[in-house]
Amino acid sequence: MGSNILLISGSAQGTNASSFSIAKQVIARLQATELKIRDLSSGLLSINQEWVTANLTEQSSRTQEQEERLSLSDELIKEVIWADIIVIASPIYNFSIPSALKVWVDQICRAGLTFNYSETGPVGLLKDKRAILTMTSGGVPVDSAVDFATPYLRQVLNFIGIQDIQTVSADQQVTTTDYMERAAEDIQKVAA
Repeated sequence: MGSNILLISGSAQGTNASSFSIAKQVIARLQATELKIRDLSSGLLSINQEWVTANLTEQSSRTQEQEERLSLSDELIKEVIWADIIVIASPIYNFSIPSALKVWVDQICRAGLTFNYSETGPVGLLKDKRAILTMTSGGVPVDSAVDFATPYLRQVLNFIGIQDIQTVSADQQVTTTDYMERAAEDIQKVAA
């Protein structure tokens, strides 16, 4: 049975990025019913005071301008809800994620839509989904003490309810020569 797959390409290099290439290899091994690609290389509009005000305004009381301010966020959330599998292709830039990917995170984490607050803390609403992170770096080892990107993305996905998360690493591309072999091993595990 196939799955709806959403590919989030976080690199400033877009479809030329090694993280995107590896993500496509992962997707080729999965049974996709449909694939949507969200390329963030052109950037996204950051949230600002108007966005926050619109988001905090009860939906029935929002102005047309406030609805328009939230329209990108609504579209991005619909994509995440639609997907059975979310593949996030991200390089590690300066020990963290690219700024456009951070904006994507800010746009999709919305109370009442992807998580709710409860007496015991936030509760993610996006259950029964799977996520695969394809992480690349020039020198930073994935999941090392100086990799703040991979654990951050896991935390965000957990926060919105996604617990089934796997990682494919093609790290240390400048300092090692076997990164593609290591990535191929991870891809085998993900697709198994």
